[in-house]
Amino acid sequence: MELIPVIFRTMFFYFIVLIVYRIMGKREVGKLGIIDLIVSILIAELVAISIENYDKSILFSLLPIVVLCLLQVILAYISLNVPKARDFLDGKPAVIIKNGKINFKEMAIQKYNLNDLLMQLRINGVKNLEEVEYAVLENSGQLSIFKKNILNIPTSYPFAVIIDGKIQDDVLKNLNKNRTWILNILKKQDIELENVFYAFYKGYKTFIIRKSDLG
Repeated sequence: MELIPVIFRTMFFYFIVLIVYRIMGKREVGKLGIIDLIVSILIAELVAISIENYDKSILFSLLPIVVLCLLQVILAYISLNVPKARDFLDGKPAVIIKNGKINFKEMAIQKYNLNDLLMQLRINGVKNLEEVEYAVLENSGQLSIFKKNILNIPTSYPFAVIIDGKIQDDVLKNLNKNRTWILNILKKQDIELENVFYAFYKGYKTFIIRKSDLG
């Protein structure tokens, strides 16, 4: 009758894990952040251990799973409200190709080699580097590619300079701009920084979406 506790534990933890992931929020498996991935691996290990050691109490595995779920929810809340914590926990997107030129310095920082880049380009149907205007390595490890147009005329990538009232200093540095520059733009348009939902720089122009415009 040893199969009965194994079957029971398997079904029990199936629904527990389902509930846990509902609480953690919706996220594509291939786009899990570092924290989500760590929690997923640990939960899988705890469930496997509990099913194998059916002679021990379920609480020995259930309690750590609950703790991990709470930890993930707390860290997600902190990341949502503290930009520096979000950058530390989730990382930041990195511009690998800018204006058709490879940023080898950034690739070295991200431990991203040329073979990785070429593989991602092939996966996205890009035959050669000359087709690419911009390429951004996202937090998930996925490469977002912006191709040149048919006439091979340089395009403009939208750089997010303000997100939810927070100035993105790393983006400004990449644009060779500073806080004074963006604050002057807001001042001219009589917009408070706290009221900016999203602002991006594209084609030598700055576009601003205010929180009050969202209704």
